[in-house]
Amino acid sequence: MSPAPRFLQIHFLTSYPATLLNRDDSGLAKRLPFGENTSRTRISSQCLKRHWRKPGETDADIKREPWSLQSIGAPMAVRSREIPERKIKPALADLGTEETREAAIAAITRLLYTPGKKEAPAIKDRQALLIGDVEIAYLIERVRTILADPAADTAGKVDAAIEAWFKKGEQNNLKAMLKDRRGVIEAGLEAALFGRMVTSDPDANTDAAIHVAHAFTVHAEAAEPDYFTVVDDLKSADGESGAGGLFDTELTAGLFYGYVVVDVPLLVSNLGDDAALAGRVVEHLVHLIATVSPGAKKGSTAPYAYADLMLIEAGNTQPRTLANAYRTPCKAFTEAAVGAMGQYLTKIDRAYGNPPARAHLSIDAAEVPGSTLKSMDDLASWARDLVVGQA
Repeated sequence: MSPAPRFLQIHFLTSYPATLLNRDDSGLAKRLPFGENTSRTRISSQCLKRHWRKPGETDADIKREPWSLQSIGAPMAVRSREIPERKIKPALADLGTEETREAAIAAITRLLYTPGKKEAPAIKDRQALLIGDVEIAYLIERVRTILADPAADTAGKVDAAIEAWFKKGEQNNLKAMLKDRRGVIEAGLEAALFGRMVTSDPDANTDAAIHVAHAFTVHAEAAEPDYFTVVDDLKSADGESGAGGLFDTELTAGLFYGYVVVDVPLLVSNLGDDAALAGRVVEHLVHLIATVSPGAKKGSTAPYAYADLMLIEAGNTQPRTLANAYRTPCKAFTEAAVGAMGQYLTKIDRAYGNPPARAHLSIDAAEVPGSTLKSMDDLASWARDLVVGQA
């Protein structure tokens, strides 16, 4: 077996017509200044990661996606401000009294979201925490044990018992509580990939093994206002004129460059030193990046597209983006963007030498310097085998 590379770099070019993929607080497309006096349309990294994490609106949608992270079978996680109410409380219905159950939920809420405070915070005042399914199951197990104890027959006793358990050990956090459960992905697959930050409990943080850049158009922004009306069916049927509503929005079109870095050793470490699992994760991730689109305004824009080109590089030196190939805007055509990328890669290879191993997917069978053209399945398998150390 060959050693796995230190980093995988994933570059992609995807084109979208007449969409509004990612909006700012005023409802307009997010933008990014890049290059001299040039503004680009942007898709935030948070938006991209959200759709890769959950490629569908419902659990049924996600299950139908063959390359979803959920289909891998590893423990997942949930991000919410209402974990105690929506995930833990329903599992306590058969124990204690209403008073003791409410005390248990209040204690868990306080200790999860605002440790050190005396009162449980209101939902609107909480941080949306990413908590692993394993962690939630453990919380439920321990709270059920406390509620089942005949001695915990009052709200005060339940509160004291939960606080004493939560503070057991040197640190007040989920990692400390789960220290005897090493080897499973306590914080969930999402945290192992994209990291977890808990401002109220830094020791529960997880470093991200997948680094995602904001995607942006390789050309200047292309946008226009879309003015539209809503027809009132009943007025129209009676022969009356006049719209049922007047609205406007913004539509954009563009060819986006995106960039993702996989820290392979950290990913393997975050996944319990399971290289095979890390390989499957990368295989799924490659498919998701190429085929899952940000889903804004689905009904009115059908914002679906596959990547025109995806390039994967594998090496041991510090990663470097190819975004600088587009500091001077190029034409909004895949051929022009691939050409600019190839020219920049040639310059980088000439200047620094020792180019990483490369393979790419291209719907136009485009050539990329030092790279081997592959199909989608073959490219994802190649990346998987690199992580496992079998390529």
